[in-house]
Amino acid sequence: MCLDLFSELPRLRNPEALPKWLMQVTAHKCLQLREQGAHRKEESDASAIESLPADPRLEAVLVEAEPEQIIRGALLRVKERCRNLVEMLFFEEPPRPYDEVAKSLGLATGSIGFIRGRCLEQLRRELEKGGF
Repeated sequence: MCLDLFSELPRLRNPEALPKWLMQVTAHKCLQLREQGAHRKEESDASAIESLPADPRLEAVLVEAEPEQIIRGALLRVKERCRNLVEMLFFEEPPRPYDEVAKSLGLATGSIGFIRGRCLEQLRRELEKGGF
């Protein structure tokens, strides 16, 4: 399957779309393999793997995952300190308190709010560049 993905790579026009593209190519390949399994079953019941029923939620999962992938891609393009700050404040459950974030990043607790604003602005610009 990895070779199939690699062979399809030249068709990728926008590198920013790589996460969604990988999900789509993988989903299409899985459907293709399932269909091939169904054909094999018809040819030889003894050696074929039973195909799974089609899941109509597949497209919904892809649509739901796309914004997350766009945000993660944008986070990779901001400065490391901003990425770490945003991850600590917004991606951890429960979010870390400001004093803990400040200690982890070697910053003053009072500066976290200001730096968070600047980091979110960087992230917003990266998201806009990606068409989000």
